[in-house]
Order: sequence, then structure tokens, then C-alpha cells
Amino acid sequence: MTRPGDARQEIQALRERISTLSGAILRISATLDLDTVLAEVVESARTLTGARYGVIATVDEARAPTRESVFSGFTPEEERELAAWPDSGRLFEHLCHLPGPLRLTDLAGYVRALGIAPARMFSRTFQGTPMRHRGTDVGHFFLAEKADGEEFTDDDQEVLTLFASQAAAAITNARTHRSERRARADLEALVETSPVGVVVMDARAGRPVSFNREARRIVDSLRTPGRPPEHLLEVVSVRRADGREVSLAEIPLEQTLSTGETVRAEEVVLSVPDGRSVRTLINATPIRAEGGEIGSVVVTLQDLAPLDEIERMRTEFLGLVGHELRAPLLAIKGSADAGLEEEAELDPAEIREFFRIIAEQAGHMRGLIRDLLDAGRIDAGTLSVAAEPSEVAALVERARSTFLSGGGRHAVLVDLPAGLPPVMADRRRIVQVLNNLFANAARHAPESTPIRVAAVREDAHVAVSISDEGSGVAPELLPHLFSKHSGGRPGATAGHGLGLAISKGLVEAHGGRIRAESPGAGHGATFTFTVPVAGEAGAAAADRATAAAPAPEPGEPLRILVVDDDPRALRFVRDALSEAGYAPLVTGAAHDLPRIIRTERPRLVLLDLMLPDADGIELMGQVPELADLPVIFISGYRRDETVARALEAGAADYLVKPFSPTELVARVRAALRRREQPEPFVVGELAIDNGRRRVTVGGEAVDLTAKEYELLRLLSLDAGRVVTFETLLRRVWGKPESTATNLVRNFVRNLRRKLGESASSPAYLLNERGVGYRMAKPAGR
Repeated sequence: MTRPGDARQEIQALRERISTLSGAILRISATLDLDTVLAEVVESARTLTGARYGVIATVDEARAPTRESVFSGFTPEEERELAAWPDSGRLFEHLCHLPGPLRLTDLAGYVRALGIAPARMFSRTFQGTPMRHRGTDVGHFFLAEKADGEEFTDDDQEVLTLFASQAAAAITNARTHRSERRARADLEALVETSPVGVVVMDARAGRPVSFNREARRIVDSLRTPGRPPEHLLEVVSVRRADGREVSLAEIPLEQTLSTGETVRAEEVVLSVPDGRSVRTLINATPIRAEGGEIGSVVVTLQDLAPLDEIERMRTEFLGLVGHELRAPLLAIKGSADAGLEEEAELDPAEIREFFRIIAEQAGHMRGLIRDLLDAGRIDAGTLSVAAEPSEVAALVERARSTFLSGGGRHAVLVDLPAGLPPVMADRRRIVQVLNNLFANAARHAPESTPIRVAAVREDAHVAVSISDEGSGVAPELLPHLFSKHSGGRPGATAGHGLGLAISKGLVEAHGGRIRAESPGAGHGATFTFTVPVAGEAGAAAADRATAAAPAPEPGEPLRILVVDDDPRALRFVRDALSEAGYAPLVTGAAHDLPRIIRTERPRLVLLDLMLPDADGIELMGQVPELADLPVIFISGYRRDETVARALEAGAADYLVKPFSPTELVARVRAALRRREQPEPFVVGELAIDNGRRRVTVGGEAVDLTAKEYELLRLLSLDAGRVVTFETLLRRVWGKPESTATNLVRNFVRNLRRKLGESASSPAYLLNERGVGYRMAKPAGR
């Protein structure tokens, strides 16, 4: 029988435990900040049991470990020692998959029984407790070494189990709050940076509640300086597409908003009394409250000034084209009329001169018309090229001769290095590109200055540069040089602007790129374009380039996966790839990507940038299988920052719609060649010869194991970009779901030792803390 004194002590102890547990639950529920919640959970668990050490490790919905972990009670030296233990990842992975609580009195013995070589154990005793919320695993917290040296008890396990359910709920709530905040922040950033103005109006008060950046810009262009934006509502007039004009000063805005009218893509002119106006495309949507009354109205305004500017440029361009065609036509008509004059007695020399003028001007007109037709084919995506192995020097010399024989007065200085490989080029078209760039340089540089031609190999391409010492290009004009409506550099005519636009289309049809660089006005300019390197030196046709990528089976065409939600785009790409001898696999569902890649094993992926349920660039990080394949993005976006994001994410190339079948196939072949036949990699004194599987430092061979070589090779393929621990473990060790990051660290440590570099100042293998490693990027790449 329990004595009264003992019963009172048990009741008092129970009260203290309940009070301590209640306090712990209140602390972890007092905030929605996830980091704070995790720290409070592990601290409270230690307090409840008197444990010296505590660790919390969480998992996601798929029970995969996350980076949301907290260590408590460890000294900095102890934390470093634990992190350096090679098998710590294996132990934590095992503990995180336990179905229930685990209480140990001999932690080191338990670790040895698992087949893991233990490091220095900081404790003999151990208590692990899972956290679950509504049947879903959230993670575990682990406690070790009670302060009084005792073992963990049944009471400890019971109170921790109760606490774990509350901790799981608090962590889940904090995660939900974080996700909601991120989603809200993403939405706010999207609205704020949208190129379309967005205004939210309070229908009851008749006043604006919020403006995004573009809406503020439109308002600022109309409002009186020094007056608040709301003042604009008192003076602005609205002229609708049907001619009606409404002054908001005469009709209260709340009355207008309360009508509930939905406006769809209506052109509206906003004007103020001093004559300033903005032509906009407006959408207005009423938002109704629960009672059915209109609470607010969302208005979007698109400033039509950029479209008006494009229309003005198009009209100006057509006028310039008409002028360019009119000049040779007048010369032809004048010469013909002079030759047909009955009264004139012309000697044969005069007649020959008239015929020469007619022939010369007709040739000039033919060139202009050809350029217009080429520009139309480029816009329609139907321009084709017939590529074949060609010597760069021969192409440059042919273009130089054409330029000089056509009246070019500038000296053309050619400086090509020895050993340039043949390129896959349509010779007539690449000569046309070179002549366009020669003519562009000649128009903007004094005749006394030379035009310089240089070339250099860049991975699987040869880059050809044409430089002049002329008027240069202002930085703000560089992005617009290759637009057919921009006219190229200042003062250029229609034909001149067409030349650069056509050059861009021709280069891209070959699978290359073209760019312009200039230090600024008055400092000359350099135009550089790239052309893919031909396959083997003995290749005789473009089809031979395809054979560079080994087929899955002899005679079987290479599989190319195409992901696009547009059926017409899928059909176009599928037909182009089939015609080129590939085996296209098509899908419109991003969620099928991992399954298709695993089962069909494609050699390359063509991925639409914007899918209905996914962002292509984000998929690069979310679908591990994509990291093992060259990916070419397909998009209607031509913005430089979008292209840069795609390439930084690891894309092999980027295609802008519309494109021709020729350009598509050329880019696919170039990407496959780069993946299957990588060039020797050289950075500093380190050289990796993939063909011979040989690594040297300063000319001395380095002896590597198969895994070390594969790790080094993989990092070199993505030089300059971070390769995550997960990707390295999957591609080098074949562990798709492993978290053994210390395995990678140990191999990198051995590699650094063999390459003669230290972790404190690495020259080749650079660490991205907590993420992975990247190989230093060779100069010039």
C-alpha cells in the first residue's frame, strides 16, 4: 500500500511534469518562425528529460531528410567532430526511419551492431522519439547523456511521446506558414514586377488601395508634380473605344465602380487637362464580397506606347525599303528612257554604259528583294541551310574577295590560328553573313582603318570575330542591333538593318549564336558569331555528325524526348527530328519526366520553358534525372536574362520560337557532340583527357581510382556550375536517394591531395558549403 507521503510526492512530481510539459508546449506554439520552432523543440525536449545533448532532424512528405536540423548542447569542437565522422549520415538515416521510440543504454554497442564503425560517442545513453502529425512523419528528435548520469526512463519516454505530437503540429504549422509566406511573396513579386499595370480599387470608398510598379509609372506620367496620386482621379478623363468620354471629376468613382461592369481588353485613353495622355489596354474585374456586393475592382492597364513605337518603326522601315527600291528603279528607268529617245544619236559606248547602269541597279534591287525574302523566311521559321564540312579560312577568303571586288575600300586583315577544325556550314550562307558584317563595319569606320577578322575554337564551336575601328555602339543600343526594324547602328538604312537581322537568322539556323560588343561610342565594335565544329575530320555530310553520339543499339536511332504542352509545336518538332533520323518521344506532362527518362533512356531532352503545371528552369533542379542529360530549352521568350537563367541552371542550349527544322536539328547535333565527345579539359596545370582517361598536373600523370576519375570527369563537364551532393551520389555511386555526403567529401579530400591542392585555398575543386562542389572554369570559357 502506498503511504500518504509517497502519494503526495508522486502527485507533486506529476504536477511538475505536467507544468513543465505545458510550458514547453506553450513555448513551441508561441511563434510560427520555423527555425525558432525547431530550436525551441530540441531545447524543450532536453529540459523535459534533463538531457545534455539534443538533435532534431526533420523529413519531408516523402520521408526524405531535409536540411532543417538543429544541434543543441554540443560545443563547436564536438559539432565539428560529429560532422567529420564519415558514417554519421548512415546512422542518422537509420535513426530517422525507426517506426517508434528507441531507448538505449549502450549507444556505441548499438552502432557497432549496425555494422557502423563508431566515432567517439558523446554519451552512453540515448533516447530517440519520432514526431508525427495526423499520421505523417515530420521527423525525430534525439537526446543523449542525462545531466545526472542516469538512464532515460519510462516516464521520460512517455512525456517525450506526448510532447512529440505537439512538436509535430507546431513544426507543420510553421512549415505551412513559411510556404504561405513564400507563395504570397512570390505572387507579390510577380504582380509588382509585371510589365502590365495593376491597380486594386476599393469600390465602396472609390479610391485606389494598391498600385504595382508599372501602374505607378503610368500614374506618374500623368499626375501633377507635388500632388498625390489620388489627385489624378479628380482631373483625369477617360475616352473609351466607342468614343464616349467620361470625366471622373463629374461622376463619382464609387458610382462607376459599383456598376459591376467587366471590361475586357478595351483601348482607353487617359488624359489630363494640360494635354498629356496615355493610350492603354484596360481590363477591369469586380471582386464581390460574400453578400454579393462589389467590394473591390482589379484593373490592369497595359501602356500601348511600346506597341505604337513598334508600329512607327514598322512604318518607317517600309518607307525606307520603298526609298531603297525607288533609287535603283529610277536609275533603271532613266537609263532606259535615254536609250529609247528617238532624237538621240547614241554611240555604242553610251549604249553600253546605259546597259551597265541597268544591270548594276537591277542587281542591287535583286539583292534587296532577296534580303526581304530571307527576313520573311526567318520570321516564319522556314529558312533552311545545307551544312557541310567547310574550312574557316576558305570561307573568310571567299567573303573577303567578294567584298573587295564589290567596291570595298577597307583593308581586310585576316588572323586565323593554325589547326582550326572544319565547321558544319552552308558555304554560301556563311559567306553572306561575313559580307554583311564586312559591309556593316565599312559603313561605320574610316576608309583608312582596317577591318580585322579573327577566329578561335570555343568547345564544340568555332567563333569568328569581325572588328572595326569606327563609330562604335552605345551600350543601350547593343541589345537592339539585330532587330530588322532598328536599322542597326545610328544612321543605318533599311538594307543595313536587314543585313544584321538576316545574319542573326542564318547563324542561328546553323546552330550558332551571334553577338555584338563595343566599348562605347567612338571606340569601334566587334561582331562575333559561332558555327558548330564538324564531326570527325573525314566527315562528308551533316548526317555524319549525328553518328558521333553512340546509339543505344547498333542501327537504332537516338531517342530525343520532347516536352511541350502545345500539340502543334510537338508535331512540328517530332516531324523535324524524325526527318533527321532521330526517334522522338513526345509528352505534354511534366510529371511524367522521371518515368519516361528511366524507362525510355533518351539521349537528349527538348523542354518547353513554360508548361501549365511547371517552370522548365525549376524542373532542372526538381527532376534529378535531367541532370544526367543535355537539355535544350524551347521558348517564345527572347530576353537575355531568361536565356542566362536557363544556361546557369545547366541547359545545354536555348531555342527561341519560331525556329526552322534546320536550326533545331543543328542544335540537337551540337549538344549531342558536346556530351559524347568532350574536348580535353584544361584549367591551370590540370588536364583531363577524356578520350584516354588520363589526368595530369603540370604534365605529370595522376594515378586515380575509377570512382575518383569519374567524380573529376563529372565536375569538369559542368565546370563553373555547382554539382550538388545528391547529383554526385547518384551519378558516380548510383545512390539515387542517399544522404551520405561525407562519402563525397572523403573522395574530394583524396582528390585534392593527389592534385596537389589544399582545402583552404583550392585551385580546381571548389566547395559550395552545404550544397556540393564545382570545378574551376577554364579561362575564356
